[in-house]
Amino acid sequence: MLPQEFKARMKTILHDEYDAFISAIECQRSEKAVRINRLKLKDYSISDFGNISLSTIEYAEDCHIINDCEGIGHTPEHHAGIFYAQDPGAMAPVSSLSIEPDFKILDLCAAPGGKSGQAAAKLGRDGFILSNEFVPKRAKMLVGNFERLGIKNGLVTSLDTSAFPKLYDSFFDLVILDAPCSGEGMFRKNSDAIQEWSPANVKACALRQREILENASGLVKDGGYLLYSTCTYSTEENEEVVDAFLKSHTDYELISVKDEIIKSTASGIKTSDEMTTNIYKTRRFYSHISRGEGQFIALLKRNAPLSTPKILFKDASSPITKEESKIVENFFKKNLEKNPEASLRRHGNNIYLISHGLPLPKNSVFSAGVLLGEIRSGVLFPSHQLFSAYGELFSIKVELSEHPELLKKYLHGEEITIESARSGWCSVQYKGASLGGGKISNGKMKNHYPKGLREN
Repeated sequence: MLPQEFKARMKTILHDEYDAFISAIECQRSEKAVRINRLKLKDYSISDFGNISLSTIEYAEDCHIINDCEGIGHTPEHHAGIFYAQDPGAMAPVSSLSIEPDFKILDLCAAPGGKSGQAAAKLGRDGFILSNEFVPKRAKMLVGNFERLGIKNGLVTSLDTSAFPKLYDSFFDLVILDAPCSGEGMFRKNSDAIQEWSPANVKACALRQREILENASGLVKDGGYLLYSTCTYSTEENEEVVDAFLKSHTDYELISVKDEIIKSTASGIKTSDEMTTNIYKTRRFYSHISRGEGQFIALLKRNAPLSTPKILFKDASSPITKEESKIVENFFKKNLEKNPEASLRRHGNNIYLISHGLPLPKNSVFSAGVLLGEIRSGVLFPSHQLFSAYGELFSIKVELSEHPELLKKYLHGEEITIESARSGWCSVQYKGASLGGGKISNGKMKNHYPKGLREN
């Protein structure tokens, strides 16, 4: 049952569209979608996915409505990082602007990682994404998704947003702030959101959003973008937050999103005569207008010609030892067709392949680049993330898309027979995307798919 106070406010906002909106929330089922991850699958057509029925989302590149999402997390496409399941509306914010391959991106409130993964897929070798999640448990979930999606040039931290102005100044081409909110846009798909809703929570969320926006204000470089989004409808958390930010930060302007997003959304709402005149450039994603749950989008551009991009900390990573370097080089020589285009750096107890060349902060780093693996008794045991991100470099590749029984065994963690392959570490693949790894000896492949990811 939708809260009466919420319904009364939405009637004031939507006027003649109110009945259609309520009907969509109360009577229509929630839509599901997947994004095809270009980091894992360079080329594809919808017909490549057999019995999985997909239809294109006009406003979001590589994103598709999936008619039956039941069990999608157990498909080989999901395991291989080809699919990322996400609400169609949640795909709209990152689709609202063009991301260049060399962008330096910060996602301030990133878990579970849908927007980070969508942005990372647009980046080239010179690009970089720092994805932050304050709650450590959710930051670990974020790391898992980075691993599955094969993101090479990423960094995952778990910091309060107030820490970032002490780390970076006018540095990022794009800061994504998908702010914690009252979740009104999720009412159709999540009954808990209805139970947790209250006018007091709306006001509390608005205060927190203003604080986080303030923390983000100095992080964007001159000419860069600040993308603010929520999954709620309240003007207190949306237009009014943006309006207050613009009035106190004259170096920012509200700009239009892509035409495809405009066609699938409604204009922002002006709640008073004193509000920013072009607040209509913010966008509202309604379930009765487009397929998917509620979203609010505001795209801001910074004009700060006197700012200079700065990193305000010393690199907390260090080079690996000569002995470790020899061990790694020997592994690469035996098992890879060519070395990864990345440097080997130690951070804490871990050795990472760092492709972006940027320094690493000292505290609360959950993942940096690609975890290499573990060196024991002079031997490198590769990580699952190494297989997922750099599987295409392995000399031995075992493609299982045409062998459903072997595929099933691999995802169950079983040893499989590979009679024609030579011995050594191998990348196990599905449709050309790396599922994980294994080690072949005497025609048998020992399974190295992580236990926590295996099918029962």
